[in-house]
Amino acid sequence: MKVKDLMTKDPIVLSEKDTFEDVAKLFINKHIDGAPVLDQYGELVGIITKNDLIKAFINKISPNTSIDEISSKRIITIDEDADIKDAWNLNVGRLPVVDAKGNLVGILTRTDLSRRLLAREIKESCEMKAILNSTNNGVITIDKKGVIKRCNPSAGRILNLDKNIINLKIEDVLPELKLHEVIKTGISQYNEKIQFKDKQLICDRIALYKDKEIFAGVIVFKDSSDLPSIIDELNTVQRLSRKLDAVIESSYDGIYLTDGEANTLRINKAYERITGVKREEMLGSNMCDLEKKGYISESATLRVLKTGKTTTIHQKFRTGKNALVTSTPIFDENGKISMVVTNVRDITELAKLKEQLEKNKELAQKYYSEIEEMRLQLLNTLHIVAEDEKMLQTMRLAKRVAKVDTTVLLLGETGVGKEEVAKFIHKNSNRKKNQFIKINCGAIPENLIESELFGYEKGAFTGANKEGKVGLFEVADGGTLFLDEVGELSLDMQVKLLRVLQEQEVKRVGGTMPIKIDVRILAATNRNLEEMVKEKRFREDLYYRLNVVPINILPLRERRGDIIPLIRYFLSGLNRKYGWNKEFSKDALECLYEYDWPGNVREVKNIVERVFIMSNQEKITSEELPKNIFCKNVNESLTDTSEILPLRDAVAKLEKELIDKAFEKYGNVRSAAKVLGIDASTFVRKRKKYNN
Repeated sequence: MKVKDLMTKDPIVLSEKDTFEDVAKLFINKHIDGAPVLDQYGELVGIITKNDLIKAFINKISPNTSIDEISSKRIITIDEDADIKDAWNLNVGRLPVVDAKGNLVGILTRTDLSRRLLAREIKESCEMKAILNSTNNGVITIDKKGVIKRCNPSAGRILNLDKNIINLKIEDVLPELKLHEVIKTGISQYNEKIQFKDKQLICDRIALYKDKEIFAGVIVFKDSSDLPSIIDELNTVQRLSRKLDAVIESSYDGIYLTDGEANTLRINKAYERITGVKREEMLGSNMCDLEKKGYISESATLRVLKTGKTTTIHQKFRTGKNALVTSTPIFDENGKISMVVTNVRDITELAKLKEQLEKNKELAQKYYSEIEEMRLQLLNTLHIVAEDEKMLQTMRLAKRVAKVDTTVLLLGETGVGKEEVAKFIHKNSNRKKNQFIKINCGAIPENLIESELFGYEKGAFTGANKEGKVGLFEVADGGTLFLDEVGELSLDMQVKLLRVLQEQEVKRVGGTMPIKIDVRILAATNRNLEEMVKEKRFREDLYYRLNVVPINILPLRERRGDIIPLIRYFLSGLNRKYGWNKEFSKDALECLYEYDWPGNVREVKNIVERVFIMSNQEKITSEELPKNIFCKNVNESLTDTSEILPLRDAVAKLEKELIDKAFEKYGNVRSAAKVLGIDASTFVRKRKKYNN
């Protein structure tokens, strides 16, 4: 195991300018007993421990003394790729870990190493015990005094033991096995036949040495009467193996087998024919080496070993043949890959037929892949659904600002998803491993909000907790604090919030000492803060402090491309939860698309759940939607009958209206024709007829 697999990453570090007092407080608050010291360039220049602080205290060093004067300059470091055994041999209590460039990347303690090595010893002991208990051979071990220390279940079964023989002398209870003679003579015997009562045993008696002295003896034995059945079973297996060999060799498709380490086990004739390589070149070789040497351009087997899933790729071999290569993992009883079976199918002719089509699709596929990859990178969360270009643009901006610690102000109507965007920014930031704390400024009573945000000391006010309380700003230290509905704060609280943002420290209610914090602020509101500033209801300086990067999240009516995906997302979640298979009809989706959604995403979720529960059939129609949701365009078209027309003219008028609206909405003939249920040529002919 490497050091980097065990070290504590992103450790707490100190600056040369930190004082004795600062470090003492940090050690107490963070429950650590040592930390590396970095200079102004971020280079490791020392390390300080609790012992150093105790010595400084005993020597009456001033609390304001910088730790540069008391930290140890003798630094022993270790490379992150070193083995943990090397770290153990250094015998250092707290070991800074560096990368190839000498940069600090982690801390490894003696305690970490002790726990890991102890866990390894326990694991190996358990594995050895499991092996002995599961083997079909009898195993008995004795110490150098001839006392039995281990007897596995198979030994008890073969010898018909009816009592526990542990801690008894082997010479007293099982003299026929002659294991005590091994201790006396130091000579091991193998494949020796011993008569034990009515059984003939085949035994290995082995002397175990340590530092050239015998410290134990072990006997491994089996009942010779079991051999005929074993031989019969072996013959059966060999017959099945020969049949399997014949099947593999007669397959028209190429077959390639490797073990779980990508070492080549088997190749059939068809594989040689398709690829042009000989099996003697490949057998026993590892796929990594074969790929590097150019025998194959890409290994599907290696992909399977990385992903654990069946993988299919296209390959072209030096024979000129084009093949479809499918690799499938075979798992053992422990869920590990024990073998990979690769099937190679010659699709040369099929590839030639598809070549021209692939050229035509290549550019479109490239653009699609780029857009899809960008969308997946932006929406690396289970809670955001965005397909509308306007919303994707918003998420691109959120992705950019996530990497820096600047303050972000999220603006938008109620229910548009401001909290989800805030979580997205946190998840894609450098603080993602730390906490995300949300505070609804409008939901906390005004007389409690200061103590909730900044905490309070014990006895600060009547009814306060006897031990005091840590504020949410302190809880969020190192992470992200989301101030939702920030426009609801009183002017008095706005002043205190501004001071915290400017000085990066808080003072608890009833406290006197400021507490340093490191918090990234995200704020959100559905109110117009500029107007509130003009009306003197929101401080101008706080507004500009929060409004460093404003992100406006559009309401659903302005990003209609997200309406249908959101509906399907919420419906899919409900179907999974209740094991149903409900869906919206086409006319219902049309009505939902046209609705303005004043409650935005929150309203979408509520209405989808309401209709899902109330509907008695699998297909939800427009008639089952709430009465305030209706298809305006369709209703207006059908009810605009101020004059009575001949039926033929009325049908033509309605047909023209539907054709025009479909083309206006979808922007192309194919999609418009599809939604109307006619083919494209009929759509073009009718549209030309009505527009001339």
